[in-house]
Amino acid sequence: MSTLGSLFVREMRLSIRVGGGAWMGVLFFLCVIVVVPFGIGPDLNLLSRIGPAILWIGALLASLLGLDRLFQADRDDGSLDLLLMGETPLELVVLVKCLAHWAASGLPLVISAPVLSLFLNMEPIATAALTATLLAGTPALTLIGGIGAALTVSLRRGGLLLAILVLPLTIPVLIFGVSAANAALDYSMPFATPFAILLALTLISAVVGPFAAAAALRFSSD
Repeated sequence: MSTLGSLFVREMRLSIRVGGGAWMGVLFFLCVIVVVPFGIGPDLNLLSRIGPAILWIGALLASLLGLDRLFQADRDDGSLDLLLMGETPLELVVLVKCLAHWAASGLPLVISAPVLSLFLNMEPIATAALTATLLAGTPALTLIGGIGAALTVSLRRGGLLLAILVLPLTIPVLIFGVSAANAALDYSMPFATPFAILLALTLISAVVGPFAAAAALRFSSD
């Protein structure tokens, strides 16, 4: 446990230090939220209605930033070989690295979402529901992205390929995240059902993601 804790602290420091970390994701998130209303128009009712979808799409795109470096830096400096040969199961190592990446880049998106929702004229109950869905769903985005990062770890410029691989897999998370956030305003739809499915997707990603990413890392090292 001390080894995994040290790894978590190391990954947090690297995520924050390299490439802007949390600030880069939040700034990109802000750019998406600011640019979209210019294309849609000044209709506040329309922005309020589609606000959860805009925020979720922005969070999805922002979560892809830096994922290509999740294992690339370890491969470049040789520490990935040490992790592969270490006594700690590689699946736990991958899980800790993904959690550290989410804490450094995904959690700031969740924290900033209530503030950015003001730009879209969202109601307080919709903002609270959106924040809850982002908190429940963004870890799944990072864990799914970890699979793509492991598959493209041997490529020097695999960022675009990673996005192509990851985006189709994140569509269910996006669908149920937006559905749960919209259900908070539409009382004819239950909030608990899509939110429970969203939590289930995150739990499934936490189980399947580390094993799939670890298998891809082992394959790339052969």
